[in-house]
Amino acid sequence: MAKAKKAVAKSSFVEKNLQTALEKLAVATAAVDKAVTVRTADAKRNLTAVKRLTKRKATQTKRKKLAAGRVKKASSVETRGALRTVTKDLAATTKELAKVRAAKAANAEELKALKASQRRIKGYNKGIAQTDRALNKK
Repeated sequence: MAKAKKAVAKSSFVEKNLQTALEKLAVATAAVDKAVTVRTADAKRNLTAVKRLTKRKATQTKRKKLAAGRVKKASSVETRGALRTVTKDLAATTKELAKVRAAKAANAEELKALKASQRRIKGYNKGIAQTDRALNKK
C-alpha cells in the first residue's frame, strides 16, 4: 500500500492558528484575573464571617454554662426558659458556622487552583513577550 503524502502547512494557516492561540491566552488572562479578584473578596468575607461567628459561639457557650448553673441552683420557669433559649441560639450559631467554614474551605481550594493557573498564564505571557522582543530585534 502506498502512503498518503502529508500536506505541508502554509504560512497563513500557521499565522492564523498562532493569532487564535494568542487571543485565547488573552481571554484566559482576563478571566483568571477577574476570578482571582472575586474569589479573594469572597475569602475575605468568609474569614470575617468565621471570626464573627466563632466569637458569637464562644459568648453563647459561656452564657449557656452560666444558665445551666442557674438552673442547677434554682430551677424555675425563667431559668429553664433562658437555658432553652441559649441552647437554641448556640445550635443555630454552630450550624451557621459549619456552613460558613465549608464555604470558606471550598473557596480556598478554588482560589488556590486559580492562583496556580494565574502564575502559569503570567509565565506564558512573559515568555511570549520576551520572545517577541528578541525576534523583533533581528
